[in-house]
Amino acid sequence: MSVVTAQEVRSIVAAVLAELSAAEAAPPPPPSSSQPSPSSPPHSSPSPEIATAKPQPPKEAPAGGSSSTGGEVSIDVSDPTVPHERHRIGVENPANPSGLENLAASTSARLAVGRAGPRPPTRAVLLFGADHAVTQDAIFGDVPTAILEELGLFTVQTKVTSQDEFLLRPDLGRMLDDEAKKLIAERCVKKPQVQIVVGDGLSAAAVTNNLPQIYPVIEQGLQGAGLSLGTPFFVRYCRVGAMNDINDIIEADVVALLIGERPGLGVADALSVYSGWRPTAGKTDTHRDVICMITQNGGTNPLEAGAFVVEHVKTVIKAQASGMELRQAQIGDR
Repeated sequence: MSVVTAQEVRSIVAAVLAELSAAEAAPPPPPSSSQPSPSSPPHSSPSPEIATAKPQPPKEAPAGGSSSTGGEVSIDVSDPTVPHERHRIGVENPANPSGLENLAASTSARLAVGRAGPRPPTRAVLLFGADHAVTQDAIFGDVPTAILEELGLFTVQTKVTSQDEFLLRPDLGRMLDDEAKKLIAERCVKKPQVQIVVGDGLSAAAVTNNLPQIYPVIEQGLQGAGLSLGTPFFVRYCRVGAMNDINDIIEADVVALLIGERPGLGVADALSVYSGWRPTAGKTDTHRDVICMITQNGGTNPLEAGAFVVEHVKTVIKAQASGMELRQAQIGDR
């Protein structure tokens, strides 16, 4: 079934009105014996304007917006996730345009998105939805087995049994299950100077996107510094506190945990490296250090971050302290 456009409808209506106006202005026809009776329907040929009316091709809407030109509506919008759209100022006629641009450029937060009446504009809503979808993929995704195998990492698991439980029970993500403890005890070197552990945390994308770049830098840098390394492995459903359970088995001087950060709306693949001097049961965040926001999407490049991790581990070993104890030792040195 063909679709009649608004332009065609207007053309038809105009032709009918023109025909009716001409009929009213014309004198009545003289009586004729051949004229049909009042009960007979009149027969008339269609108006030339109506007969020749042709569908008009739809006019293309301007990119990135909607248009009602010619009565047709286009809902095409530009991709809101491309850099120039993500950072576009949406406030109309700002009092200080340059100041607003500088403020928006200083952060990845959603500033100056503008509004459509009391609501955000369509572009901002679409960008929010796109970013939210990316965070969902990061949280509920899995690290590809091929990446772990390429780096020689075997896999263990915490007491968490599903992704939903991982989100609802952070405490279980801090404790290894019995099978994990057994595997670590059997396969890992004991009492190394540095034990490297990789955990998925709250972003599998962080591990997937950054581990192939940062891991070799850390491993080679620590070996080049003459430090002994333990047997690396991967922990599924991992929280930071799992460092304590891990080191109660391995007894390393330093544990370095590479783990996915909580994704934000805009950056969902940021990696963190937590480290601690001889972590054990009862140690908390005050005893740990962290290097965060390791990502090529607005954070520290993983290659550069890997070199920084190596230098930090050397500092921890020299001071034999981490966290607040390391800060206090550094203050005392001054």
